[in-house]
Amino acid sequence: MTLTLVTGGTGHLGRDIVDRLVGDGHHVRLLARSPGARPDVEWAVGDLATGVGLSDALQDVDTVINAATYSPIARRGGVRPVDFFRSPSAVDVEGTERLLSLCQRQSIRHFLHVSIVGLDDATLPYARVKLAGERLVRASALSWSVVRAMPFYYLLDKMITSFAWLPLWPMPTTSFNPVDTSDVADHIVACAFDGIFGERTEIGGPQDISIAELGGQYRDARGLHRKILPVPMSEAKARGMGFVISRGARGRLTWADWLQHRYSVTHQAA
Repeated sequence: MTLTLVTGGTGHLGRDIVDRLVGDGHHVRLLARSPGARPDVEWAVGDLATGVGLSDALQDVDTVINAATYSPIARRGGVRPVDFFRSPSAVDVEGTERLLSLCQRQSIRHFLHVSIVGLDDATLPYARVKLAGERLVRASALSWSVVRAMPFYYLLDKMITSFAWLPLWPMPTTSFNPVDTSDVADHIVACAFDGIFGERTEIGGPQDISIAELGGQYRDARGLHRKILPVPMSEAKARGMGFVISRGARGRLTWADWLQHRYSVTHQAA
């Protein structure tokens, strides 16, 4: 049986990827800074940012799914002024370069890299870091694939929650199609084992929705009483912020359905 190494396997997307792999009968090894509790996978202790444990983690591996990333915005669930000036690159650039080099030495059959839709026009430092890492993959001599995905529902939920206490929510009217990690995981696992390499079809959610409408659905799902102020945004500014509409595969779960599942038990008026 072939062995698949997943980096970032303890994150939101990574957990869904691992669930799909295990459900499909794959032998899975997770790279993590400390071993977790789930018994249906192998745990390899290591760190992309430092390189510790990477060589051992790749022993006997056939396929690598690189879902690791470090986004301060995602970690804290909100944007701070510093995010417009810099973003750490130890995982997404140096870590990716280190992983690629080791994979080449160990003759990995397939290296699949998870990236983000719209990076070429995005201006935020995190996006530039992600693009730099993606370019390293594309320049590699390995048999590689790149799958770009739209922003995830759980992250948008965290970001709106961070300012949900405000009585007025200024929100752009520009549209995009965010997606759930479960749909992205299905697409990634399919791309990892279909024998096709290179740039793969990007994936977004099933619905084109304005940010203002997205905020309104969140507000209603939470039972909040807030006023939304629609704010026009130029196309260039929207693309710079990563608000685009993907043109590839479409997931199945809508934002409204995700919210219903997320808040059906915790729904409270405020």
